[in-house]
Amino acid sequence: MSLFPNSMFLLILLLLNSGQTAFCHTKGLRPGNSIGNQQVPPPPVNSTRTQFSEQQFLKWVRFVGSLKHSVFRAAKNKLFPSFTITVDRNPAAGDFTSIQDAVDSLPFINIVRVVIKVHAGVYTEKVSIPPLKSFITIEGAGAEKTIVQWGDTAKTPGPRGHPMGTYASATFAVNSPFFIAKNITFKVLSPPYSPQAVAFRISADTAAFLGCRFLGAQDTLYDQLGRHYYKDCYIEGSVDFIFGNGLSLFEVIN
Repeated sequence: MSLFPNSMFLLILLLLNSGQTAFCHTKGLRPGNSIGNQQVPPPPVNSTRTQFSEQQFLKWVRFVGSLKHSVFRAAKNKLFPSFTITVDRNPAAGDFTSIQDAVDSLPFINIVRVVIKVHAGVYTEKVSIPPLKSFITIEGAGAEKTIVQWGDTAKTPGPRGHPMGTYASATFAVNSPFFIAKNITFKVLSPPYSPQAVAFRISADTAAFLGCRFLGAQDTLYDQLGRHYYKDCYIEGSVDFIFGNGLSLFEVIN
């Protein structure tokens, strides 16, 4: 009797048992990754890649939206902190006195979740997070207690003396994925009827904003690129105060 059928049977068993579960921090945003012990299914035959991407984003949004603030310290994936650094205007009370200094202290390529806790106070500074510093959480002491503010507008002279434009005017700019902001205010200091002035610009994928305030007049929130989730936030402005090409979900927003 031929051994071929038995050999094939053993080979199939080995192949079935050799698969390894790959845990990912986005709870299955990318096809092929797993959600816990469940594999993310491939895109349905009759759906486009964009539709499938949107479906995965909504799954991630539901996951983030279901979290309580206290849970952020308990789970074991990169959505949750690997380590924490603090910012306080008093040098004796924190690791840094400015948010930008805290961001600059991180590795050029950051691949672990870092929570930057910003203690109560008004921080008059312009902040920019570069593209390769991913997995950063900015957590304030409360949206009315922790405020980041700056006064650039689209007509403010840039490094070469030319107007910097709307894109570069942002008080706080994020260019890296997997960013989270919690319980903090981003504010424009320029007068209400001045040129365009951005309080916050997000130019990367997979970001969440929980309990934040965005204060400005024209072009307050520049939701430029990527998929983003806003929950329990307050956004203030007068003209085009939310704009951009982002694929975003706003839940319980004032």
